[in-house]
Amino acid sequence: MLTGFRYRLALTDEQAELCQVYGDICRAVWNTGLDQRREAVSRWQRGQRLPYCGYHLQARELAEAKTEETWLKAAPSHILQQTLRDLDRACKDHGTFKVRWRAKDRWKPSFRFPDGTRMSIERLSRRWGRIKLPKLGWVRFRWSRAPRGTVRSATVSRDGAHWYVSLLCEDGQATPEEHERPDSAVGVDRGVVVAVATSDGDLLDRTFQTRKEREREQRLRRRLCRQRRGSNNRAKTKAAQTAHTLCAKNAVVVLEKLQTKNRTASAKGTVEAPGVNVRQKAGLNRAILAKGWHGLKLACQNAARRTGSRIVEVDPAYTSQTCHSCGYVAVENRESQSVFRCGRCGHTAHADVNAAQNILTRGWTNPSG
Repeated sequence: MLTGFRYRLALTDEQAELCQVYGDICRAVWNTGLDQRREAVSRWQRGQRLPYCGYHLQARELAEAKTEETWLKAAPSHILQQTLRDLDRACKDHGTFKVRWRAKDRWKPSFRFPDGTRMSIERLSRRWGRIKLPKLGWVRFRWSRAPRGTVRSATVSRDGAHWYVSLLCEDGQATPEEHERPDSAVGVDRGVVVAVATSDGDLLDRTFQTRKEREREQRLRRRLCRQRRGSNNRAKTKAAQTAHTLCAKNAVVVLEKLQTKNRTASAKGTVEAPGVNVRQKAGLNRAILAKGWHGLKLACQNAARRTGSRIVEVDPAYTSQTCHSCGYVAVENRESQSVFRCGRCGHTAHADVNAAQNILTRGWTNPSG
């Protein structure tokens, strides 16, 4: 099983400058390759029959370009080839005209060393280790945890003011064929007020700020961009912890099939047709994104690799208005955000828990989603 480990690097000034140069060259190769692919597709659509502009053609042209463009020689060949491989995969997965350019002011520099056999890792102390990377030599990093398995590749990237290395390791483990509790299952309702409610009655919210932190955020609003990174990391950690809890206890985890991108679309509209309730919709969008619906789904899929759980997605329509006891559907059943009271049988429960129970029922009746 492939597992990723991310560490913060402590580069020397010379190494940091070299990493920036590598990142800039990879960005130029990406943009040039994407421009070439778009031009080839446009010509093909106009009826011109040209050789297929894929990875192998561009890799040959890159090697030829090094004889004329000497600045390309500053970066190792294999990281430039990996850039072209990433571009090739992105164009195949998303379409050539949907792949984005890498702008200098928006793109975070990164490059990948594909050959793990050329790397060495040593632990220097309790907090520090070092890794030997091609062309960069020995680089110190914060030893937050020990990498497990054999290193397959290493990706160096800049995030904010710091550089990081992400190691892709093969740990030799395989996804279990069956969960430890094969008959267990749970339904999960993702909401705005309560982030996660389960059919077992658990309410797993995610609040990361105390009152003092909120006051400090208001005082430092101009520097909010520097505070946001820590909050994002805590959000990812919370999603991973919640996903591990759900998958470790259950063989089947049933989620709503939520289109987060559609639900958080802007309501501004256009000049001719301006939107309504724009500020309210913007607030709702922020609340949805803060709860990390999609992040929880990805975390569950990742956790399921180690537990053997199965992730099922079902249609979320009317799950919050349907009585889990008798099946009666009515808007009036939900008296408030947290109270559900059936108008037919009188069944009472927490509204999000009732929705999670309905989600679980749909997952059992339609296991394919």
